[in-house]
Amino acid sequence: MPMGLEIDKKSTALVVIDLQKGIASMGRNLVPYDANTVIKNASELAESFRKNDMPVFLVHVVPDKRAMLNVLADDSAWSGSAEMPPDFSDIVPELGPRDNDVVISKKQWGAFYGTDLELRLRRGGIKTIVLCGISTTHGVESTARFAYEMGFQQIFAEDAMTAMTKEMHESTINNVFKKMGRVRKTSEIVESL
Repeated sequence: MPMGLEIDKKSTALVVIDLQKGIASMGRNLVPYDANTVIKNASELAESFRKNDMPVFLVHVVPDKRAMLNVLADDSAWSGSAEMPPDFSDIVPELGPRDNDVVISKKQWGAFYGTDLELRLRRGGIKTIVLCGISTTHGVESTARFAYEMGFQQIFAEDAMTAMTKEMHESTINNVFKKMGRVRKTSEIVESL
């Protein structure tokens, strides 16, 4: 049974990973939560943070055509086009951005590599981040691993993230996130604010 959750409003920020039109539209077959559920829960978290004057960071991936053409060799045999719809990187409208939100653009899975996210968090006195987004096993996990190594406390909104399979989601939640921080439902986090 997880312990109660105490959140210091002055040193906690919400970091939302890849809830953008291009990724959310591909998320019909995600489990255990569909993209609409993840967006709804992440939006609820964002609104609660905003009402409490707590920072909201919206991270989105901006495809780099040159980088996509020079993909490292792997076994996945990606055959997609380097052309993306013009609104691929736009944050989903349910989420924002709203006044005072910080938008971070990235080109890798994680939100820290090659961005100013760490600098902005540290300058804002942030010690704890609440993480959510799509997908549990890629963007969220990569960001969490960097955050852990950088010494940030973490809270994972389990029902505001999802993956390609239930097993992938649960494996990351149980074998990675529970070793790096606290895993909670959206409602538990909102009630703690």
